[in-house]
Amino acid sequence: MSVLKRKRLGIVTGGSLVEGLHARLDSSVSVEDVRVGQFVVIQGEKNEFFSLTTNVTLEATNRTITARPPDGDTFLHAVLAGTATYGTVQLKPMLMLPNDLSEELRPVKTVPSHFAPVLEANEQDFTRVFGAEDATHFEIGRPLDMDVPICINLNRLVERSNGIFGRSGTGKSFLTRLILCGIIRSGVAANLVFDMHSEYGWEATSEDGAFVKGLRQLFGAQVLIYTIDAESSRKRGVSVDEVITIGLDQIEAEDILLLQDELNLNPTAAESAYLLVDRYRQEWLRTLLGMSSDDIRDFAEQSGAHAGAVSALKRKLDQIPRLGFVRDQAPVDAIDRMIEHLARGRHVILEFGQYRSALAYMLTANIITRRIHRRWVEQTETFLRTKNPADKPRQLVITIEEAHKFLNPGAARQTIFGTIARELRKYSVTLLIVDQRPSSIDPEVMSQIGSRVTALLSDDRDIDAVFTGVSGAAGLRTVLASLDTRQQAMVLGHAVPMPAVIRTRLYDAAFYKAMGFDESPAAGRGKRAYAEMDELFS
Repeated sequence: MSVLKRKRLGIVTGGSLVEGLHARLDSSVSVEDVRVGQFVVIQGEKNEFFSLTTNVTLEATNRTITARPPDGDTFLHAVLAGTATYGTVQLKPMLMLPNDLSEELRPVKTVPSHFAPVLEANEQDFTRVFGAEDATHFEIGRPLDMDVPICINLNRLVERSNGIFGRSGTGKSFLTRLILCGIIRSGVAANLVFDMHSEYGWEATSEDGAFVKGLRQLFGAQVLIYTIDAESSRKRGVSVDEVITIGLDQIEAEDILLLQDELNLNPTAAESAYLLVDRYRQEWLRTLLGMSSDDIRDFAEQSGAHAGAVSALKRKLDQIPRLGFVRDQAPVDAIDRMIEHLARGRHVILEFGQYRSALAYMLTANIITRRIHRRWVEQTETFLRTKNPADKPRQLVITIEEAHKFLNPGAARQTIFGTIARELRKYSVTLLIVDQRPSSIDPEVMSQIGSRVTALLSDDRDIDAVFTGVSGAAGLRTVLASLDTRQQAMVLGHAVPMPAVIRTRLYDAAFYKAMGFDESPAAGRGKRAYAEMDELFS
């Protein structure tokens, strides 16, 4: 393979391993051509250092020049430029590339010498660092100043819980859809998506109002759509595979405690709920909701509960039966079938239709995920006992939006989502959390997140949260703050060899084709997919 020539930008003039390197730009290089987030290669004597530009500054050899600038004199400007005045860049070395191309990339443990040349990274450098797209490497975007793919390692991605962050309107849903497509196409994991706004399964609108295809349309029978609101799906023309209802006997005390803020429960609610569970087991909630004042008084006298606290708990929980998908008693077959599909490697989108309240979303997601976790834990323990590969559970990724409601410091220690985030890959279940306020997520959970795809954030606390546990965060903060509001993101963590700023991949007709979708009438893909599903569920 021929070696592409790199453009020279300048030379290293100082710096350190911890704080980064300083480089002076050559006089022939315009400061305006160098951008924060740009990749460069520093040529050392024994290694090349793949580095990220974290800052650009203007310097002068004499302070008198900046104190008394030659305003308006273009000739004097030209004379001083590159000699008495010059540009510098701050660089953060990310990887060491041995001069021997057969050797693997190494973490940075040293720095190049003074006056080492600083060169613009080329396509071969990016391919060497990020790899080429294949069965398990998925293109998520391209560098801001170059047309070469930046790929994430999907096997490494699904091993740990991951996060997609960005303020409202920055394209978090499209980033999520891209990653889900990569996982589905590669087959490295099954997906369960709690689709609060019904935008992943079928058609949705983009930021500019155009319609884009959902996962069911792209992947046919591989993706199943479940809903808790069949009427909403019918109005949208979406064919769903099954409707889920929740029975009062399926709701546990832990599910209610998760809703403490949404239901405005008082501090004694937990104690009252557990006393009811001790007495009535699975029937605790149905029994509570059917209690009269005399019943509550009798229960309090027999159990030692406070009658006023039990009465207050009943009033707050009266909201739950009013949810249209909650029944006095519901068959668990739909949830069981959903879990069985996930265990066999299919992908499930659960739509919420009109039930977009935090109460409906959190209650449903917690109940279903708790059942999934129990199944995967049991299967993992069986596999550890038998050592039979057939007993090993399928890798599963659960996608949740508004993640801070499940993973805030108060809830993370008592919800199933907090348990999954902390246990990482132990039981082959991980989370893909989507949120615009990462600072509201428990710091312990944030420190466990393997990879982060972050669009623009404006709040300093959110930016600090994204870089929890990340080395060299100071320089990366500047890079993140320079992102455009749309179609740009920073990728860092376990699934990429180094942080990268990208133009996110377009979710368009070319992408559909890359995922294997054929829109031609002759293909008849959609008809075949539905025929397969009809046969599957018959």
